[in-house]
Amino acid sequence: MYLHIGEDILVKTDDVIAILDKQLLQSSPIFQEFLNKKEGMTTNLAKGSVKSIVVTDKHVYYSPLASGTLKKRSLQKTILIDD
Repeated sequence: MYLHIGEDILVKTDDVIAILDKQLLQSSPIFQEFLNKKEGMTTNLAKGSVKSIVVTDKHVYYSPLASGTLKKRSLQKTILIDD
């Protein structure tokens, strides 16, 4: 299955390691250090404010969608129909 994380970006749910709330950025120096190390592997999808962070094995995405919304979407079965 695939998860829409914002701005027409889909990631395979099997590739998602974590969906984190943006407040973790402000409260965790360890997570801030992790993101600094992944700086070249990040994409900001939020044109406005970042609401969540999606971590995959190869990339880190800053998403405009709330972590709760992404969690609900990840649990739904989605069928993609190819035209």
